Amino acid sequence: MSHAPSRVRSGPALPAGHTPAGKPRGVPALQQGTALVTGASSGIGAAVVHRLTAEGGWRLVLNGRDPARLTRVAAEASAIAFPTDHTQPGAHRKLAEFALDRLGRVDVLVACAGIGWAGDFRTMPTSAIDELIDVDLLATMHLTRHLVPHMVEAGSGRVVIIGSFAGTVGVRSEAVYSAAKAALGAFADALRYELRGTGVGVSHVVPGVVDTPFFDRRGVPYLRSRPKPVPPERVADAVWRAVSRGRDEIFVPGWLGLPARVRGVAPSVYRRLASRFG
Repeated sequence: MSHAPSRVRSGPALPAGHTPAGKPRGVPALQQGTALVTGASSGIGAAVVHRLTAEGGWRLVLNGRDPARLTRVAAEASAIAFPTDHTQPGAHRKLAEFALDRLGRVDVLVACAGIGWAGDFRTMPTSAIDELIDVDLLATMHLTRHLVPHMVEAGSGRVVIIGSFAGTVGVRSEAVYSAAKAALGAFADALRYELRGTGVGVSHVVPGVVDTPFFDRRGVPYLRSRPKPVPPERVADAVWRAVSRGRDEIFVPGWLGLPARVRGVAPSVYRRLASRFG
């Protein structure tokens, strides 16, 4: 599926943190508007689409790699589908331009696209490393780079990044996945500081294990007894809280914030516990 480059609306940039009248600007919560959701063909992304649709008042562009599944989700939500492969050159720019052209503006980016790989890092193919970093990390960064300047110009907007508990603490046999998700968490924090005063917020939603096809697609099933998988709808609820209440960071389930804090306060204690209990 191909699209000619679309015209992206632009105008004079406003000084950071000011409205045209020169008044400081906060980060407004959003109850309705326009949104671009990546990874929307299944799992967390599809659940986010259903949640935004149920809230009403949202116009959506959906992105995913599977055209058939994406088309079905889009039809249910009366949304616009734009299938792309984020490993292809220029995919992020084309997606951003398409969304801006069809919606007029993008108030919210929900970056759900992600793949996994589990196993011994020593045996991980180089191509798998590159693909995971492209999809899980670079796609979000590039899309954000294309869209955030337009949000700043409009004086409002929110980027919601779907991270992972693996990126908060590091998970055995998921070295590259953990690294990519850790980078997303640092990116969310740094960008939030940079955008302070512009009216644009950044949210980091950090789920643990989610009951989606993710594990089947990575080729290794989830075999741990704890933590138990949560339904993707719980993550979608967290995304809605981030958007509608302006939350910066949400763990799903909430108790996952505790081991993250233990690791931050007493890293040596956390590492001993993680080595013992896995």
